[in-house]
Amino acid sequence: MARAVSMRIDSEVKPMLTERRNTKMVLKLKSLLVVAMVSIGFFFGNIALAETVERGRYLTKIAGCNDCHTQGYLLSDGKVPETSWLAGDNFGWRGPWGTTYGSNLRLFIAGMTEKRWVAAARALKRRPTMPWFNLNVMKDEDLKGIYHFVRSLGPAGAPAPAYVPPDQEPKTPYALFPTPQK
Repeated sequence: MARAVSMRIDSEVKPMLTERRNTKMVLKLKSLLVVAMVSIGFFFGNIALAETVERGRYLTKIAGCNDCHTQGYLLSDGKVPETSWLAGDNFGWRGPWGTTYGSNLRLFIAGMTEKRWVAAARALKRRPTMPWFNLNVMKDEDLKGIYHFVRSLGPAGAPAPAYVPPDQEPKTPYALFPTPQK
């Protein structure tokens, strides 16, 4: 009789133990699958972000952003290390509007979200020499590329000098634009 009870218990308990092991194995496999999916998403997300950053790097070069927003870039034929790019300039651009300076884009963008930057770029209006009207019509993908590239550089430098009204002499070096004839 004892053997019969033992066999009966074994026949009832073994399937339960096997079922528990299978459940644990399925949970482990599901967890492993989730980790793999997150890792793959992270990997492909990083590839997409790297492509966006590279697009932004390209655009800042061809759009001439560095000409005014990177100290010494224009006069050195662009031979300024990327680590110094877009940190502003104290060289002024003087004309009938006063004297303006290329702002420190790295500090300007540092506290912004991508969405806020795109909205700011769409609404931007500045004094000369900033071609704000070109920035206003860029595609969203291009503005996002510039945003992510500038963010990839990290904040650096100090704010550019403040605007100087036309009736005041700037304290920094500047280029003088002639007054247009009417």
